[in-house]
Amino acid sequence: MIIEPARRTLSVKEYYFSRKNREISQLNANRAAQGKDPVINLGIGSPDGSPSPEAVEALCRCARRPGVHGYQSYTGIPQLREAMAAWYAKWYGVQLDPASEIQPLMGSKEGILLLSLAFLNPGDKVLVPNPGYPTYTSATRMCEAELVSYDLVEADGWYPDFDALEKMDLDGVKIMWTNYPNMPTGAPVRRDVFEKLVDFARRHGILLVNDNPYGFILNEPQSILSVPGAREVCLEMNSLSKSHNMAGWRVGMMVGAADVLRELLKVKTQMDSGMFRGIQEAAVEALNAPQTWYSTLNEEYRRRQAVARRIMDTLGCVYDPAAGGLYVWGRIPCAETAEALSDRILYGAGVFLTPGFIFGSNGEKHLRISLCADVPTLERAYGKILHFVQNDR
Repeated sequence: MIIEPARRTLSVKEYYFSRKNREISQLNANRAAQGKDPVINLGIGSPDGSPSPEAVEALCRCARRPGVHGYQSYTGIPQLREAMAAWYAKWYGVQLDPASEIQPLMGSKEGILLLSLAFLNPGDKVLVPNPGYPTYTSATRMCEAELVSYDLVEADGWYPDFDALEKMDLDGVKIMWTNYPNMPTGAPVRRDVFEKLVDFARRHGILLVNDNPYGFILNEPQSILSVPGAREVCLEMNSLSKSHNMAGWRVGMMVGAADVLRELLKVKTQMDSGMFRGIQEAAVEALNAPQTWYSTLNEEYRRRQAVARRIMDTLGCVYDPAAGGLYVWGRIPCAETAEALSDRILYGAGVFLTPGFIFGSNGEKHLRISLCADVPTLERAYGKILHFVQNDR
C-alpha cells in the first residue's frame, strides 16, 4: 500500500456479514464441486419479499418520465416528507412538521454515521447498548469518540438497568443509542422504558436516538417521540427496509427537532446528491399502504417464526415467546461459544445462523435466526439441523 490508512480505520474491522458472506461463497463453491446443495443462509435480515405493486409501478412510471434523472434535493421531494409525516401521524400518533422535522435518508444506517459526524469530536462519549447493532459502535469509533457500553441482559428482559446507568460516569456523554423494538433480542417496546429513557436523557443533557426499523414486524408500532417532552432530547430513525420489503431501495428517515436535523444536513450535503426521484415517489406509495399490507406481512412472518422456534428447540436454545421483530434470538445450552456452535452448524449442516457475539459480549451465548427465508426453506434448514444434532456425537 502506497500510503497508510487513516488512524480511524484501525479501530474498526470489515463488517462481519461482509466477511462471512465471502466465507459462505467459498464454501458453496466447494459444496457444488462435491454435488451438495448450497448453504441455507439464515443470517442477515434482508427481506425476501417484494414491495407493494403500487410502489413498484410508481418507480417504473417515474423512470419513464423525462426530466427526473438529475440530482435531487438533499431534503427529499415535498411529497415524500409529507407522506412520512402522515405515516407518523397515522401509525404513531406523532405530529411532525414535514418541512423541518423530517430528514429522508438513504437507509437509516446512513443516519448513524451522519449524526455521529455532525456531533462527535474526538474524546466525546457515546452510550451504546450491549448487545446492539454493530454500526453504533463502528460509527462512534470512526469519529474517534469514546464508546461507553451499557448492559442489556436477559434477566432484565433486555431493557436498560437505570440504576446502573445513573451510577456510570456520564461526564462528556453526548449521544445515547437505543433500539426498541430491539434487535437482536426482539424485546418489544415498553412505554415505561421509553418514559425512563426520555427522563434520563433530559436530566443528563444527552441526545437520545431511538432506532426503530422493526416496529411493524410482529410488533405494535410505537414511537419514543410520543412521550411528552421527548422532542426536546430525542431523535428517531425509521426505515422502509423491513416494514415495506425495500431494503435494497435504501429509504429511511431521521425525525425530531429541526435544529438537530439541520446539523445532520450539513454533513449529508457533503456526502451525496439526493435520492433518485423514482425511489422517492415509490416510497410515497409504500407509506400509503393500508392495514392489510402489514397484516399480510405479519401473517407470513408468524409462520416463519414458528419454524425458526422449532430450530431453536432442536438446538436446546431458550428464547422469549413474547419477542417480535425479524429474528428469533436464543440462548445456547452448551459450554462452547455461540460462534463455535454457529460454525459447527455451518460446516456440519450447511446452515448459517448468526452468532450473537457480533452484537456485543452480552450476546456471546446466543444465536440469531433471520426470518428472511420462506417457510419451505426454513423447514429444510430445520431438517438439516435436526439431522446434524442427532448425529453430532
